[in-house]
Amino acid sequence: MKVLVIGSGGREHAIAYKLKQSPKVSELYAIPGNPGIASLGTCVPGSVEDNEFIVDFIQKNQIDLTVIGPEVPLCNGLADDIEKAGYKAFGPQKKAATLEGSKAFSKDFMIRHHIPTAKYVEVTDFEKACKEVDHFDFPLVIKADGLAAGKGVVIVENKEDAISTLKEMMVDGALDGAGSKVVLEEFLTGFECSLLCFTDGKTIVPMVSAKDHKQIFDGNKGPNTGGMGTVSPNPFLPEGMDEVLKKDILDPFMQGLKEDQMDYRGVVFIGLMIENNQAKVLEFNVRFGDPETQSILLRLESDLYEIMDACATYTLDQVDVKWSDDHVACLVLASGGYPGKYEKGIEIKNIDKVSDDIVVFHAGTALKDGKLVTNGGRVLNVCARGANLQEALAKVYETATIITFDGMYYRHDIGLR
Repeated sequence: MKVLVIGSGGREHAIAYKLKQSPKVSELYAIPGNPGIASLGTCVPGSVEDNEFIVDFIQKNQIDLTVIGPEVPLCNGLADDIEKAGYKAFGPQKKAATLEGSKAFSKDFMIRHHIPTAKYVEVTDFEKACKEVDHFDFPLVIKADGLAAGKGVVIVENKEDAISTLKEMMVDGALDGAGSKVVLEEFLTGFECSLLCFTDGKTIVPMVSAKDHKQIFDGNKGPNTGGMGTVSPNPFLPEGMDEVLKKDILDPFMQGLKEDQMDYRGVVFIGLMIENNQAKVLEFNVRFGDPETQSILLRLESDLYEIMDACATYTLDQVDVKWSDDHVACLVLASGGYPGKYEKGIEIKNIDKVSDDIVVFHAGTALKDGKLVTNGGRVLNVCARGANLQEALAKVYETATIITFDGMYYRHDIGLR
């Protein structure tokens, strides 16, 4: 089978890495891919937002399955266009993708389908937003309604910071229009947990748990990022949560898809806050999380192609999804200055000296004059398996002392509370 992966980050490298292990995959392509993916298949220059180009490539190369990695092409209706052309796509159609494309749409979906979540209000006017702040306690969560590459959620501690953040989003346009509408949301206490599931719209299969670390600095301080590292399984998940999550969240979610007639075939990523063995949904994402995917897929023992093909063809109930008991840690090596301004084009050294039992996924790299260089805020994802969390963490942190590039930064407390 010929498979095309859409995207260029660490998540897509991890997906390609796992697909390449399938005996059913004969040819692997990526648009646009990255230097890491290029070692697994053929990278084709092009934009993930150019639906016409992608569909044309699929037709010319007779691609059997297209796996859409990032949220932007999903929200742009790429899955719809691929299916209209008569080909299979792994990823929800445009209407369902709005669960990530609009925070307000997502919150409305949760309320209507009785999915536990924080109280909220949506606003489109700056002056009204400033007045609504008075109806919430602090800390307060402010979310840009649109897509903001993981940077559209800000937690503020006082009214002055709230007004400043609202001005940046709604008046100054700091998020390229994603903040023209905002959601003000009650701050939930507890601990965050990522729950990823495969679904074909009829059947939903939870993956193993993972814990992400969003903020840039140790101790969960500083601005939010796309994610600085993950561990799987989540060491803080209470016993017996599986049934709670099924009853309170997964069952009403699936019922909601049915009632709202959403064609959802792919991955749903549910951000949760858990306290006192109760869970509330922070957000829905309509694709694999990044970097949760990197740690979760290293634990997958079943054939990823079979699972994805089953999702695309409404036959997920016929696939047995199996997982390893290993612990996996994923550490993000980032450019100095991220998530703010950072330099690109800095040479990455010693990646060839990494131990064979370490998997390094390329998240923001490029080739320049035959050398591997930085090309993004999150540059590399260092991943390792272990019989326990301590063993996996020791391996990734040892590797972080081997790989070097000027300005390299990483957190030192991944996997810790």
